[in-house]
Amino acid sequence: VQLQASGGGLVRAGDSLRLSCLVSGLPFSDYGAGWFRQSPGKEREFVAAITWSGGSTYYADSVKGRFAISRDNAKNTVYLQMNSLKPEDTAVYYCASAFGSTVGTSMGQYRYWGQGTLVTVSS
Repeated sequence: VQLQASGGGLVRAGDSLRLSCLVSGLPFSDYGAGWFRQSPGKEREFVAAITWSGGSTYYADSVKGRFAISRDNAKNTVYLQMNSLKPEDTAVYYCASAFGSTVGTSMGQYRYWGQGTLVTVSS
């Protein structure tokens, strides 16, 4: 199983970015997915999650209203649209595949992880 995250980069505060995570090696449409992030010196934290069908989504309070998670099961890809970016959003962003069709906010609820993509937001 491989999860390949992409789309990170250096942007200014207020800009937008869209992260993508291509999943291979498992029946993607059967599994929930999530995004987490880790800033220097901090623990990895939950950002957003989406159930297998895309029917339910969940967000950390810090990104609610600015970020949107979505998925295209035909393309085995999950996305994270990030708008109104702030310097505090600077982190390495990781995508993850859940153990089953449901999702949660804990890292322990995800089985497979991507390598991460760096997002840097300048002020």
